[in-house]
Amino acid sequence: MRALSGRLGARAPTPRLLLLLQCLLATARPSSADDSAPDSPFTSPPVREEMLEKYSNFSLQSHNISLTEHSRMPVEKNITLERPSNVKLTCQFTTSGDLNAVNVTWKKDDELLENNYLVNATGSTLYTQYRFTIINSKQMGSYSCFFQEEKEQKGTFNFKVPELHGKNKPLISYVGDSTVLTCKCQNCVPLNWTWYRSNGSLQVPVGVQMNKYVINDTYANETKLKIKQLLEEDGGSYWCRALFQLGESEGHIELVVLSYVPLKPFFAIVAEVVLLVAIILLCEKYTQKNKKHSDEGREFEQIEQLKSDDSNGIENNVPRLRKNESTGQ
Repeated sequence: MRALSGRLGARAPTPRLLLLLQCLLATARPSSADDSAPDSPFTSPPVREEMLEKYSNFSLQSHNISLTEHSRMPVEKNITLERPSNVKLTCQFTTSGDLNAVNVTWKKDDELLENNYLVNATGSTLYTQYRFTIINSKQMGSYSCFFQEEKEQKGTFNFKVPELHGKNKPLISYVGDSTVLTCKCQNCVPLNWTWYRSNGSLQVPVGVQMNKYVINDTYANETKLKIKQLLEEDGGSYWCRALFQLGESEGHIELVVLSYVPLKPFFAIVAEVVLLVAIILLCEKYTQKNKKHSDEGREFEQIEQLKSDDSNGIENNVPRLRKNESTGQ
Protein backbone atom coordinates (compact mmCIF):
# COMPACT_ATOMS: atom_id res chain seq x y z
CA MET A 1 0.00 0.00 0.00
CA ARG A 2 1.08 3.54 -0.67
CA ALA A 3 0.43 6.48 1.65
CA LEU A 4 0.23 9.95 0.22
CA SER A 5 3.06 11.98 1.78
CA GLY A 6 5.48 14.78 0.90
CA ARG A 7 4.94 16.02 -2.62
CA LEU A 8 1.68 14.54 -3.91
CA GLY A 9 2.15 12.27 -6.89
CA ALA A 10 5.87 11.53 -6.29
CA ARG A 11 7.46 8.26 -5.24
CA ALA A 12 10.89 7.54 -3.84
CA PRO A 13 12.71 6.30 -6.95
CA THR A 14 14.80 3.16 -6.88
CA PRO A 15 18.27 3.06 -8.55
CA ARG A 16 16.88 0.87 -11.28
CA LEU A 17 14.08 3.31 -11.92
CA LEU A 18 16.54 6.22 -12.02
CA LEU A 19 18.57 4.43 -14.67
CA LEU A 20 15.43 3.82 -16.68
CA LEU A 21 14.36 7.45 -16.40
CA GLN A 22 17.72 8.59 -17.71
CA CYS A 23 17.14 6.56 -20.87
CA LEU A 24 13.82 8.21 -21.63
CA LEU A 25 13.76 10.63 -24.52
CA ALA A 26 11.71 13.76 -24.14
CA THR A 27 9.54 12.18 -21.48
CA ALA A 28 11.07 13.65 -18.34
CA ARG A 29 8.41 14.13 -15.68
CA PRO A 30 7.75 17.78 -14.88
CA SER A 31 6.82 18.79 -11.37
CA SER A 32 3.17 18.45 -10.45
CA ALA A 33 2.96 22.11 -9.60
CA ASP A 34 4.26 23.31 -12.98
CA ASP A 35 2.56 21.45 -15.82
CA SER A 36 -0.55 19.82 -14.39
CA ALA A 37 -3.26 19.82 -17.04
CA PRO A 38 -6.53 21.48 -16.02
CA ASP A 39 -8.53 18.31 -16.70
CA SER A 40 -6.09 15.87 -15.13
CA PRO A 41 -3.99 15.92 -11.95
CA PHE A 42 -1.28 13.80 -13.61
CA THR A 43 1.71 15.18 -15.47
CA SER A 44 2.86 12.17 -17.49
CA PRO A 45 1.98 8.47 -17.59
CA PRO A 46 4.52 6.12 -16.02
CA VAL A 47 4.90 4.12 -19.24
CA ARG A 48 8.25 3.48 -20.89
CA GLU A 49 8.88 5.27 -24.17
CA GLU A 50 9.66 2.08 -26.09
CA MET A 51 6.29 0.70 -25.03
CA LEU A 52 4.54 3.83 -26.26
CA GLU A 53 6.33 3.63 -29.59
CA LYS A 54 5.65 -0.06 -30.02
CA TYR A 55 1.94 0.23 -29.32
CA SER A 56 1.34 3.76 -30.53
CA ASN A 57 -1.02 2.47 -33.22
CA PHE A 58 -3.35 1.01 -30.59
CA SER A 59 -6.45 2.93 -29.59
CA LEU A 60 -6.57 4.49 -26.13
CA GLN A 61 -9.28 3.36 -23.74
CA SER A 62 -9.87 5.84 -20.89
CA HIS A 63 -12.20 4.93 -18.03
CA ASN A 64 -12.98 6.58 -14.69
CA ILE A 65 -14.57 5.63 -11.38
CA SER A 66 -15.60 8.09 -8.63
CA LEU A 67 -15.76 7.15 -4.95
CA THR A 68 -16.44 9.06 -1.75
CA GLU A 69 -15.93 8.36 1.93
CA HIS A 70 -19.71 7.73 2.12
CA SER A 71 -19.81 5.08 -0.62
CA ARG A 72 -21.47 2.01 0.81
CA MET A 73 -20.90 -0.48 -2.00
CA PRO A 74 -17.94 -1.15 -4.33
CA VAL A 75 -18.32 0.52 -7.71
CA GLU A 76 -17.85 -1.61 -10.83
CA LYS A 77 -17.54 -0.74 -14.50
CA ASN A 78 -17.70 -3.35 -17.29
CA ILE A 79 -15.47 -2.72 -20.31
CA THR A 80 -15.66 -4.69 -23.57
CA LEU A 81 -12.52 -5.15 -25.66
CA GLU A 82 -12.01 -7.28 -28.76
CA ARG A 83 -8.56 -6.09 -29.85
CA PRO A 84 -5.32 -4.91 -28.14
CA SER A 85 -5.55 -1.39 -26.72
CA ASN A 86 -3.75 1.13 -24.57
CA VAL A 87 -5.70 1.54 -21.33
CA LYS A 88 -5.84 4.40 -18.84
CA LEU A 89 -7.78 3.76 -15.64
CA THR A 90 -8.45 6.59 -13.20
CA CYS A 91 -10.04 6.42 -9.76
CA GLN A 92 -10.92 9.47 -7.70
CA PHE A 93 -11.73 9.49 -4.00
CA THR A 94 -13.30 12.48 -2.26
CA THR A 95 -13.01 12.73 1.51
CA SER A 96 -13.23 15.30 4.27
CA GLY A 97 -10.33 13.68 6.08
CA ASP A 98 -6.58 13.98 5.74
CA LEU A 99 -5.48 12.90 2.24
CA ASN A 100 -1.98 12.08 3.52
CA ALA A 101 -3.47 9.34 5.70
CA VAL A 102 -5.14 7.54 2.79
CA ASN A 103 -3.39 4.44 1.48
CA VAL A 104 -3.78 3.68 -2.25
CA THR A 105 -3.25 0.30 -3.90
CA TRP A 106 -4.12 -1.43 -7.18
CA LYS A 107 -4.83 -5.10 -7.83
CA LYS A 108 -5.43 -7.25 -10.88
CA ASP A 109 -7.88 -9.88 -9.70
CA ASP A 110 -6.17 -10.87 -6.42
CA GLU A 111 -2.62 -9.91 -7.43
CA LEU A 112 -1.10 -6.72 -6.03
CA LEU A 113 0.20 -4.29 -8.68
CA GLU A 114 3.40 -2.51 -7.69
CA ASN A 115 4.31 -0.40 -10.71
CA ASN A 116 2.90 1.98 -13.29
CA TYR A 117 0.37 3.83 -11.20
CA LEU A 118 0.37 7.40 -9.95
CA VAL A 119 -1.20 9.13 -6.98
CA ASN A 120 -2.02 12.82 -6.83
CA ALA A 121 -4.52 15.17 -5.20
CA THR A 122 -6.54 18.27 -5.97
CA GLY A 123 -8.38 19.99 -3.13
CA SER A 124 -10.21 17.31 -1.14
CA THR A 125 -10.03 14.70 -3.91
CA LEU A 126 -7.38 12.04 -4.21
CA TYR A 127 -6.62 10.64 -7.67
CA THR A 128 -4.85 7.49 -8.76
CA GLN A 129 -4.17 6.39 -12.31
CA TYR A 130 -3.00 3.08 -13.74
CA ARG A 131 -1.91 2.96 -17.37
CA PHE A 132 -0.93 -0.15 -19.29
CA THR A 133 -1.39 -1.99 -22.59
CA ILE A 134 -3.59 -5.05 -23.05
CA ILE A 135 -2.12 -7.26 -25.78
CA ASN A 136 -3.33 -10.77 -24.87
CA SER A 137 -6.04 -12.69 -23.03
CA LYS A 138 -3.92 -13.05 -19.86
CA GLN A 139 -4.18 -9.31 -19.28
CA MET A 140 -7.97 -9.38 -19.37
CA GLY A 141 -9.82 -9.57 -16.09
CA SER A 142 -10.57 -7.22 -13.20
CA TYR A 143 -8.46 -4.23 -12.19
CA SER A 144 -9.32 -2.64 -8.84
CA CYS A 145 -8.25 0.52 -7.04
CA PHE A 146 -8.39 0.64 -3.23
CA PHE A 147 -8.54 3.68 -0.94
CA GLN A 148 -7.91 2.74 2.68
CA GLU A 149 -9.04 5.37 5.19
CA GLU A 150 -11.21 4.46 8.20
CA LYS A 151 -12.84 1.94 5.92
CA GLU A 152 -11.79 0.62 2.54
CA GLN A 153 -13.37 1.92 -0.68
CA LYS A 154 -13.02 -0.08 -3.87
CA GLY A 155 -13.55 0.57 -7.57
CA THR A 156 -13.27 -2.22 -10.16
CA PHE A 157 -12.86 -2.21 -13.94
CA ASN A 158 -13.94 -5.53 -15.51
CA PHE A 159 -12.42 -6.25 -18.94
CA LYS A 160 -14.05 -8.90 -21.12
CA VAL A 161 -14.43 -9.79 -24.78
CA PRO A 162 -17.78 -9.10 -26.52
CA GLU A 163 -20.72 -11.30 -25.58
CA LEU A 164 -22.54 -13.48 -28.09
CA HIS A 165 -26.31 -13.42 -28.42
CA GLY A 166 -28.17 -16.60 -29.28
CA LYS A 167 -31.74 -17.67 -28.51
CA ASN A 168 -32.69 -17.46 -24.84
CA LYS A 169 -35.62 -19.85 -25.10
CA PRO A 170 -35.29 -23.44 -26.41
CA LEU A 171 -35.70 -23.76 -30.17
CA ILE A 172 -38.42 -26.34 -30.92
CA SER A 173 -38.61 -28.27 -34.19
CA TYR A 174 -39.91 -31.63 -35.46
CA VAL A 175 -38.47 -34.83 -36.85
CA GLY A 176 -37.84 -34.58 -40.58
CA ASP A 177 -37.79 -30.77 -40.63
CA SER A 178 -34.80 -28.43 -40.99
CA THR A 179 -33.81 -25.74 -38.49
CA VAL A 180 -31.32 -22.87 -38.33
CA LEU A 181 -29.36 -21.89 -35.19
CA THR A 182 -28.08 -18.29 -35.13
CA CYS A 183 -25.43 -16.50 -33.04
CA LYS A 184 -24.71 -12.78 -33.28
CA CYS A 185 -22.12 -10.38 -31.95
CA GLN A 186 -23.11 -6.70 -31.83
CA ASN A 187 -20.59 -4.13 -33.04
CA CYS A 188 -17.72 -6.60 -33.25
CA VAL A 189 -15.92 -8.75 -35.80
CA PRO A 190 -14.57 -12.09 -34.51
CA LEU A 191 -11.51 -13.64 -36.12
CA ASN A 192 -13.22 -17.00 -36.39
CA TRP A 193 -16.50 -18.81 -35.65
CA THR A 194 -16.82 -22.43 -34.48
CA TRP A 195 -19.86 -24.56 -33.64
CA TYR A 196 -19.90 -27.26 -30.96
CA ARG A 197 -22.43 -29.75 -29.72
CA SER A 198 -22.59 -31.09 -26.16
CA ASN A 199 -21.90 -34.78 -25.79
CA GLY A 200 -22.38 -35.36 -22.10
CA SER A 201 -19.78 -33.18 -20.39
CA LEU A 202 -17.75 -32.71 -23.59
CA GLN A 203 -18.11 -30.25 -26.45
CA VAL A 204 -17.70 -31.92 -29.82
CA PRO A 205 -16.98 -29.74 -32.90
CA VAL A 206 -19.77 -29.82 -35.46
CA GLY A 207 -18.34 -31.11 -38.74
CA VAL A 208 -19.92 -30.42 -42.10
CA GLN A 209 -20.52 -34.05 -43.07
CA MET A 210 -23.05 -35.90 -45.22
CA ASN A 211 -24.87 -32.64 -45.96
CA LYS A 212 -26.27 -32.80 -42.44
CA TYR A 213 -24.88 -29.45 -41.27
CA VAL A 214 -24.42 -26.23 -43.21
CA ILE A 215 -22.48 -23.34 -41.62
CA ASN A 216 -23.12 -19.88 -43.04
CA ASP A 217 -20.81 -16.98 -42.10
CA THR A 218 -22.03 -14.47 -44.67
CA TYR A 219 -21.85 -11.62 -42.15
CA ALA A 220 -18.70 -11.13 -40.08
CA ASN A 221 -20.64 -10.57 -36.85
CA GLU A 222 -23.06 -13.48 -37.34
CA THR A 223 -22.92 -17.23 -37.83
CA LYS A 224 -25.70 -19.70 -38.70
CA LEU A 225 -25.83 -23.47 -38.39
CA LYS A 226 -28.45 -25.24 -40.53
CA ILE A 227 -29.37 -28.80 -39.56
CA LYS A 228 -31.21 -30.85 -42.19
CA GLN A 229 -33.51 -33.86 -41.79
CA LEU A 230 -33.78 -33.59 -38.03
CA LEU A 231 -33.79 -36.70 -35.88
CA GLU A 232 -34.76 -36.94 -32.22
CA GLU A 233 -31.11 -37.47 -31.30
CA ASP A 234 -30.23 -34.12 -32.91
CA GLY A 235 -31.80 -32.36 -29.95
CA GLY A 236 -29.58 -31.00 -27.19
CA SER A 237 -27.17 -28.16 -26.43
CA TYR A 238 -25.29 -26.34 -29.17
CA TRP A 239 -22.54 -23.78 -28.63
CA CYS A 240 -21.20 -21.11 -30.94
CA ARG A 241 -17.71 -19.86 -30.15
CA ALA A 242 -16.14 -16.63 -31.41
CA LEU A 243 -12.38 -16.12 -31.37
CA PHE A 244 -11.05 -12.60 -30.70
CA GLN A 245 -7.51 -11.30 -30.37
CA LEU A 246 -8.03 -11.02 -26.61
CA GLY A 247 -9.90 -14.25 -25.95
CA GLU A 248 -12.96 -16.31 -26.76
CA SER A 249 -16.68 -15.88 -26.17
CA GLU A 250 -19.44 -18.49 -26.26
CA GLY A 251 -23.17 -18.49 -26.94
CA HIS A 252 -25.59 -21.30 -26.04
CA ILE A 253 -28.68 -22.55 -27.89
CA GLU A 254 -30.92 -25.39 -26.75
CA LEU A 255 -32.61 -27.42 -29.52
CA VAL A 256 -35.66 -29.59 -28.82
CA VAL A 257 -36.70 -32.06 -31.55
CA LEU A 258 -40.22 -33.52 -31.24
CA SER A 259 -41.69 -36.48 -33.06
CA TYR A 260 -45.37 -36.58 -34.04
CA VAL A 261 -46.06 -39.40 -31.56
CA PRO A 262 -46.56 -37.06 -28.60
CA LEU A 263 -49.16 -35.20 -30.65
CA LYS A 264 -51.46 -38.25 -31.06
CA PRO A 265 -53.13 -37.88 -27.65
CA PHE A 266 -53.76 -34.23 -28.46
CA PHE A 267 -55.34 -35.12 -31.81
CA ALA A 268 -57.43 -37.84 -30.08
CA ILE A 269 -58.76 -35.31 -27.57
CA VAL A 270 -59.57 -32.86 -30.35
CA ALA A 271 -61.40 -35.60 -32.30
CA GLU A 272 -63.44 -36.54 -29.23
CA VAL A 273 -64.41 -32.92 -28.66
CA VAL A 274 -65.44 -32.51 -32.29
CA LEU A 275 -67.48 -35.73 -32.18
CA LEU A 276 -69.21 -34.69 -28.97
CA VAL A 277 -70.09 -31.28 -30.39
CA ALA A 278 -71.44 -32.92 -33.56
CA ILE A 279 -73.65 -35.28 -31.52
CA ILE A 280 -75.00 -32.40 -29.47
CA LEU A 281 -75.82 -30.43 -32.62
CA LEU A 282 -77.53 -33.43 -34.24
CA CYS A 283 -79.58 -34.11 -31.13
CA GLU A 284 -80.61 -30.49 -30.92
CA LYS A 285 -81.57 -30.46 -34.60
CA TYR A 286 -83.52 -33.70 -34.23
CA THR A 287 -85.33 -32.33 -31.17
CA GLN A 288 -86.29 -29.14 -33.00
CA LYS A 289 -87.53 -31.18 -35.99
CA ASN A 290 -89.71 -33.40 -33.79
CA LYS A 291 -91.06 -30.38 -32.00
CA LYS A 292 -91.92 -28.77 -35.33
CA HIS A 293 -93.74 -31.90 -36.51
CA SER A 294 -95.57 -32.13 -33.19
CA ASP A 295 -96.68 -28.49 -33.47
CA GLU A 296 -97.85 -29.04 -37.04
CA GLY A 297 -99.83 -32.15 -35.97
CA ARG A 298 -101.53 -30.28 -33.17
CA GLU A 299 -102.43 -27.43 -35.48
CA PHE A 300 -103.90 -29.88 -38.00
CA GLU A 301 -105.94 -31.60 -35.29
CA GLN A 302 -107.26 -28.24 -34.12
CA ILE A 303 -108.32 -27.32 -37.65
CA GLU A 304 -110.05 -30.68 -38.13
CA GLN A 305 -111.76 -30.28 -34.82
CA LEU A 306 -113.05 -26.87 -35.80
CA LYS A 307 -114.36 -28.23 -39.12
CA SER A 308 -116.05 -31.06 -37.34
CA ASP A 309 -117.69 -28.69 -34.90
CA ASP A 310 -118.95 -26.49 -37.73
CA SER A 311 -120.44 -29.47 -39.58
CA ASN A 312 -122.26 -30.72 -36.52
CA GLY A 313 -123.76 -27.31 -35.95
CA ILE A 314 -125.22 -27.16 -39.44
CA GLU A 315 -126.70 -30.70 -39.23
CA ASN A 316 -128.34 -29.96 -35.90
CA ASN A 317 -129.99 -26.82 -37.25
CA VAL A 318 -131.61 -28.49 -40.28
CA PRO A 319 -134.11 -30.75 -38.44
CA ARG A 320 -135.09 -27.91 -36.17
CA LEU A 321 -135.87 -25.75 -39.15
CA ARG A 322 -138.03 -28.45 -40.77
CA LYS A 323 -139.88 -29.04 -37.56
CA ASN A 324 -140.66 -25.41 -37.18
CA GLU A 325 -141.91 -25.25 -40.73
CA SER A 326 -144.31 -28.19 -40.27
CA THR A 327 -145.65 -26.75 -37.10
CA GLY A 328 -146.41 -23.53 -38.80
CA GLN A 329 -148.42 -25.29 -41.48
